[in-house]
Amino acid sequence: MFKIKSLFFSKITSIVTIVALSLVVSIGPNLVNAASLTALKDTLSTESATTVANHTIQFTTPTGVASGQTIILTFDNSTSVPVALDYTDIDLTDDTVDVTLAAAPSGATWGVVRTSSTVITFTNGTTAVAAASVIAIEIGTHATAGVTGDQQITNGSAGTTLLTISGTFTDTGTIGMPIITDSVVVVNALVQPTISFTVSDNTIYFGNLRTAGACFAQGTDPGAVTCPTTSETEAFNLTAGTNATSGYSITVYGPTLTSGANTITAIGGTNSASSPGSEQFGIRLTATGGSGAVSAPYADAGFAYDAAAAPDEIAAATGPSATTTYSARYLANISAVTEAGTYSTSHTLVATATY
Repeated sequence: MFKIKSLFFSKITSIVTIVALSLVVSIGPNLVNAASLTALKDTLSTESATTVANHTIQFTTPTGVASGQTIILTFDNSTSVPVALDYTDIDLTDDTVDVTLAAAPSGATWGVVRTSSTVITFTNGTTAVAAASVIAIEIGTHATAGVTGDQQITNGSAGTTLLTISGTFTDTGTIGMPIITDSVVVVNALVQPTISFTVSDNTIYFGNLRTAGACFAQGTDPGAVTCPTTSETEAFNLTAGTNATSGYSITVYGPTLTSGANTITAIGGTNSASSPGSEQFGIRLTATGGSGAVSAPYADAGFAYDAAAAPDEIAAATGPSATTTYSARYLANISAVTEAGTYSTSHTLVATATY
């Protein structure tokens, strides 16, 4: 009889224990575990200590962001969010789509507030962010959606800066950023100034001048032959090229054709057509290649010469130029009363670059 009672009491105790355990399980709280953000990164425009920087933050939220929930960014390591920083200095995208921001949430617009010198708080409006969405946040002068930002966050001291992402949206994560004394590398290089200049022939010849028609100089001595070249032809060519920022100028200087006290009249500074039977001495040039060009009055179809008293520009480039080839043509005409004699002159050509 004693054994039976003992067994009965044991069964009652077991039943009570099971009921108690069942009650504990049934009345316990319903806990929601925070999910970990994935693919977190924060790209800074500079990682130099105590220097202002733009931040480009990106992460994937496994849970999403419901209406009215917050995302909180918290920096450490003496990072300083300026007092003047507001929503105009920030862009936020949800799966690459820009979200409208304001100082406070309203409808689909998110609110953004600088909560402290290390905290920025985002509050969602009425449009939920779906689970697995990619959130991107730009903070600084590269935030250009709507208004271009003019405020940046100041990096902390050298070391690792942590950015903690939290809020009522329940997902959390932490990003580490290396801050060093100076992240800027100054790179130096030197490009030496260069200029090239050539003259293809240093002696040219007209031969025997005549009143019946124009004469053009050439590089071959014709002796006593009367004006062997009566059609316009190249006397010589010159080339020039430079890497000078402001290009180059080519000038010519020297008298007209001269024989003792006698001269053949230079055409002057106005481009003029050839006029056989009257005294004329002039030149003109054409240009090919590079970005150099013939200067007035030597660029037109006629001729000119205005360099007897001072150097006169005949060609120029206004900036760096590959090699330009200039073809120089020399004209001489005489009248019936042009004094007999052996005429000659020397012209000095000078190329000057402006760096």
